[in-house]
Amino acid sequence: MFNNKSILITGGTGSFGKKYVKTLLEQYSPKKIIIYSRDELKQYEMEQIFNEPCMRYFIGDVRDKERLTRAMRGVDFVIHAAALKHVPAAEYNPMECVKTNINGAENVIDAALDNNVEKVIALSTDKAANPINLYGATKLASDKIFVAANNISGGHRTTFSVVRYGNVVGSRGSVVPFFQKLIDNGSDHLPITHTDMTRFWITLQQGVDFVLKNFARMYGGEIFVPKIPSIKITDLATAMAPNLTQKIVGIRPGEKLHEVMCPAEICYTTYEFNDHFVIAPAIKFSSRSNDFTVNALDEKGKLVPEGFEYDSLNNDEFLSIKQIQSLNITAFL
Repeated sequence: MFNNKSILITGGTGSFGKKYVKTLLEQYSPKKIIIYSRDELKQYEMEQIFNEPCMRYFIGDVRDKERLTRAMRGVDFVIHAAALKHVPAAEYNPMECVKTNINGAENVIDAALDNNVEKVIALSTDKAANPINLYGATKLASDKIFVAANNISGGHRTTFSVVRYGNVVGSRGSVVPFFQKLIDNGSDHLPITHTDMTRFWITLQQGVDFVLKNFARMYGGEIFVPKIPSIKITDLATAMAPNLTQKIVGIRPGEKLHEVMCPAEICYTTYEFNDHFVIAPAIKFSSRSNDFTVNALDEKGKLVPEGFEYDSLNNDEFLSIKQIQSLNITAFL
């Protein structure tokens, strides 16, 4: 569906954007791939790797609606990956997080509608479910804004959906490269925030493939959640450095012990499919049905049981230490 189409990725110089571009170039023949981001150095470095004729690099911030609107001219599909994501930084700089993650989301929606973009998928996070930190709260607001955008599109063809998943193995700023740097520098221990901490675990390629598939699945208004395994942080540390001690340093500001992706409070609008969940809109759409039991690929889902919650502690699948080692290695290939 991406052959001879124009795709724009906000925040496209990040880990996700690079992997997404690599996958698009390997599997499709796009007309244009537009990288929209604010860091000229990262764009320059990315251009040394991805310099095919279809590639375009636009300097711009999602806070700048006018620039974003111009960048989206002639675009068919948008992946909104730009965000301020560092949990402690958001706690200390709340308004900067709001400006990018909430106001920026509104600008992406307005620009997409003004340019009659076909489909938009916004990337979310497990921290948006029952948020306890500012980053998660801004992403929850962003999710709600993108879902509601389907009700204000009027006569436009544009539809909006959200993809929510957990920690990405090896992404910039995540725990794997942090641990690896400590190991490479000869640290005598690895810092652990809490011995019971668990997290969802997904590779960059799995995340990219899930987003690609959901462009075909979506009607608009869904929050797509993949079924992925959990890990214990202590197991991760053991997998990466079995001979190092683990030192408990305490939970960081705004950090959860376990992560949730489908809260129990919204089980009444959550549907289970073969390899993913769909959180349907709580609001009613004026122009079409709110029935999300069958998606655009004719995959069929069913309403989850009352009280069901999809969280990293009570997940059906946990990775063993050997599986973590294998997954971490694969993620960097």
